[in-house]
Amino acid sequence: MPPLTLTRRELKVVRDLSEFSKPVKQKKALVTLSQLCIHDPDSRAYIAAAGAIAPLVQLLGAGSSADTQERAATALWHLAKEGNADIIAAAGAIPPLVQLLGHGTPADVQNQACALLATLA
Repeated sequence: MPPLTLTRRELKVVRDLSEFSKPVKQKKALVTLSQLCIHDPDSRAYIAAAGAIAPLVQLLGAGSSADTQERAATALWHLAKEGNADIIAAAGAIPPLVQLLGHGTPADVQNQACALLATLA
């Protein structure tokens, strides 16, 4: 495989994803990134290389909305299928994923958390 060359778009999306003080910008980046992970398998390696895993793991936490948690888990699930499972686990994804399985979490978020946990196993 040739070396990864990140596009300006990929770098901007990951940079915006890390903007925890700017939730609107962060949400837009999360939507873009999750759509890329779902619909563009070729972009997954670039997204992981750009540093998206750590901010995605942070978005799984209790301070995020259910929609944000589901989108983050979905993106991470696609990245895990591309050989990033160990990196995702090392970034601390397992504890918040287990919390998402608890009472009061919407079923769609629980399902995505369960799918990601199974992929990380």
